[in-house]
Amino acid sequence: MTATLYRDGALADGRSDRLRLGVSILVVDGVIEWIRPSDDEGPQPDAGGAMDVEIIDASGSTFVPGMVDCHSHLTLPGGTHWIARIDDAAERLLAVAEHNGRLMTQAGVRWARDVGAPRVADPVDGQLRALSLGVRDRWRGRSGFPYVRAAGTWLDRAGTMPGPRAVEAETPDELLTLAIGQLDEGADFLKLYLDGPEPGVSPWTRDEIAPVIAAAHARGVKVTAHSGTLAGAREGVAAGVDSLEHGMELDAEVVAAMARQGTTLVSTLAIFRSWQGFGETTSIPRFASAEGRARILARQERAEESVRLAHAAGVAIATGTDFGGGSTRANQLAWEVECLVVVGLEPWEALGAATWRGGELLSEPEAGVIHEGGPADFSLVHGDPLSDPTALWRVWHVAWAV
Repeated sequence: MTATLYRDGALADGRSDRLRLGVSILVVDGVIEWIRPSDDEGPQPDAGGAMDVEIIDASGSTFVPGMVDCHSHLTLPGGTHWIARIDDAAERLLAVAEHNGRLMTQAGVRWARDVGAPRVADPVDGQLRALSLGVRDRWRGRSGFPYVRAAGTWLDRAGTMPGPRAVEAETPDELLTLAIGQLDEGADFLKLYLDGPEPGVSPWTRDEIAPVIAAAHARGVKVTAHSGTLAGAREGVAAGVDSLEHGMELDAEVVAAMARQGTTLVSTLAIFRSWQGFGETTSIPRFASAEGRARILARQERAEESVRLAHAAGVAIATGTDFGGGSTRANQLAWEVECLVVVGLEPWEALGAATWRGGELLSEPEAGVIHEGGPADFSLVHGDPLSDPTALWRVWHVAWAV
């Protein structure tokens, strides 16, 4: 048996606005044996000499549940040319995934919800399916890598994203067939892409989406929808999707419906900050030109207002980076927490969005929580994330990766 006693830290669980001070946690073989006040730990675990106990001084640090990145693309690197990278060789994309997995762990991210990967032949097992599914299977039980739930590939309207990156439907019947095909290939949930070839128009109506949702729910599988425009959000929510990704253009009617039916919003606000940074560090016109900067700012303001509306309406919010499928990187979930605080969430609410709210969306009760008898899926950060969300960048120890 191996045991580690983390002594005299603070604890932030994302459910309260107050730190719990003076906390000690005993971990035995990867499981939390107990959580006790550091001034009243009781008998020491090595008193009988049965265990070798490592003691870690956690004072001045905060225990934080392993975070959940609910919008990630494991096989893609991000950066200014993130769209072009989708067409890189499969061998290269798998190498990128290995790097991303390590980055996430080092940043205190325990769970990755992959919302789209290219559907190509996997160089490792030869299967023709989304690369993320093979990554998920090979990482299962692997020390130092995140747990993965993967959607497979994107379900698009023909003409939206041509190439191997997605499966494209011409008709509603074909959309249903392709969706069932994704489930048969092993997808943990489905990802509809509700921005279509025609700007501002949903590629599918609620009646056309509903059979896909029914087929998935019949198998106990959730359905999410990419939502960059109001039109797609309206149709997806009316059809009954379980969550919206991005939600960049929401209105009062849509968020009220989301709150009523329990539709989660997965925010990805940090991508706009990323683009603004590119305006300073590159000469690429879409980021650096006056027109590009103005367009980014307008989109950011609209997306931030959408999150405010959702929060005010009581919509459950979970966090995502959109790394790989967007411009951000795999170790930047703390940035999204910061962005949520900027738009009005309290720091403890934003931490909850990055932890247990993500676990709820995944239907994983152990994700994003710390409790006795549960897995030692927590990290130690320097500082207080309930008053200073930037503390989440300062991860210095990851309990599940030792």
